[in-house]
Amino acid sequence: MIYRVNLTERAERNLRRVYRAINAKNAAHARAWFNGLERAILSLDQHPARGPVIPENDSLRHLLYGRRQHIYRIIYSIDERDRVVTVLHIRHGARDAFIPDAPDDED
Repeated sequence: MIYRVNLTERAERNLRRVYRAINAKNAAHARAWFNGLERAILSLDQHPARGPVIPENDSLRHLLYGRRQHIYRIIYSIDERDRVVTVLHIRHGARDAFIPDAPDDED
């Protein structure tokens, strides 16, 4: 069954920041990578429970995108009743643990 995928304002800001950071506007390779990140996010409409529960919060999951030092965590929640996936945050995998309600230095 299909889920609706929503991004919080924070996740949308994260996406814009990643886009600028990798210079996707000017580099074809970076743009292709970024488009893959967006496809990974939207793919959560199918089988969102495939992502493991995150260690920081057992009610949230994450999907990893990228390789080696360029791995990003797409952190999200699933509302099974309404069939909605809410993307809360997109962060580089090397960052400290995610705390949902903490202010984010990069936002």
